[in-house]
Amino acid sequence: MKKYNYIILGSGLSGLLTAYRMANDSWFDDKSILLIDKEIKNQNDRTWCFWEKPYGEFDSILSKTWEKAFVGNKDFQQSFDMHPYLYKMIRSSDFYKLAFDTISSKSNFTFEKDKILSWKTIENSVEVLGKNQTYSCNLLLNSFFDVNTILNQTKYPYLKQHFIGWFIKTKEEIFDDSEVKFMDFTIVQNGNTRFMYVLPTSKKEALFEYTLFSEDLLEKKEYEKAIEQYLLNRGITDYEIVEKEAGNIPMTCFAFHKQNSERILFIGTAGGWTKASTGFTFFNSTKQSEKLVDFLKTSQNLTKFHQKNRYWFYDLILLEVLHQNNELGAQLFGTLFEKNSVQEIFTFLNEEGTLFSDLKVMMSLPKWLFIKATFRAVWKLKG
Repeated sequence: MKKYNYIILGSGLSGLLTAYRMANDSWFDDKSILLIDKEIKNQNDRTWCFWEKPYGEFDSILSKTWEKAFVGNKDFQQSFDMHPYLYKMIRSSDFYKLAFDTISSKSNFTFEKDKILSWKTIENSVEVLGKNQTYSCNLLLNSFFDVNTILNQTKYPYLKQHFIGWFIKTKEEIFDDSEVKFMDFTIVQNGNTRFMYVLPTSKKEALFEYTLFSEDLLEKKEYEKAIEQYLLNRGITDYEIVEKEAGNIPMTCFAFHKQNSERILFIGTAGGWTKASTGFTFFNSTKQSEKLVDFLKTSQNLTKFHQKNRYWFYDLILLEVLHQNNELGAQLFGTLFEKNSVQEIFTFLNEEGTLFSDLKVMMSLPKWLFIKATFRAVWKLKG
């Protein structure tokens, strides 16, 4: 059995980002790296969007950018100029191609198509049992997510960002493709945090995504009925559904790092790389994968990788509020954008603010609600 320096389980976003960065770093040229997944990803199975200043690392594969964004609820509606930020869109198929092209050009990388059954540490190695064969490595980077790790606990609030989206095409030019509807809460809330997310990719094409931050999923027909009604309310009746997508992203501050060991590190959603308060994954994963590759060049003890910061606690408080008062989401996010500039909010959510600017954003939200949520969260953590 060949022993690899590193094995990466899963060729989703986090696994491919990490492999891509290792392939672009000459420090890893003499290290053997194995990537294992049950399939080779080459289809457009998801869409990633994120706000970032121009001239970003992945600008070459962007499929669309927007300069303006709309946020609104029944009491507040406003369009924002996002400068100096752009809202950027990447189709997963373009990212997969970039990553696999880079990885396949390196002789020290191997890809195995296999279904992983289990893994365990044996003395100074990690043994990975696949359906086809068994593999061995010094360090294992594992992106396989088991939702039961969250379900079997009550200390950390857990919501889901769940959605169904329709990519539609119209015969007439009816969309303003310079503006994204970031959160349109003007739809019926039904006791949850519900909004429509609209990405116009051209004057005739757009993605309409019915999204909830809540505990429970809906029947498929409920999402699609909501999209259909939203289009009808805006006079959009003559259209073709070109493509559909669906997702269910965990929103939690669960201490994923406690699963890590000296030789096994959980990455991606399984490692807490998803931004807990928003469900955004791409931008956070780019930052975490960059930190991880730098870390691997200085340490081989994977328990030392995780570092908690104040934003973890901010996310915990916001999730506690939404968990206890899910019907207030439209009001809370509306207030957030009404009382702060979009630039301040993006800096805050990107975890790039100062303590003063962070507190300014937090203090703009209903104080008593967040004070109570803070006490509840601290009480649970101590329990």
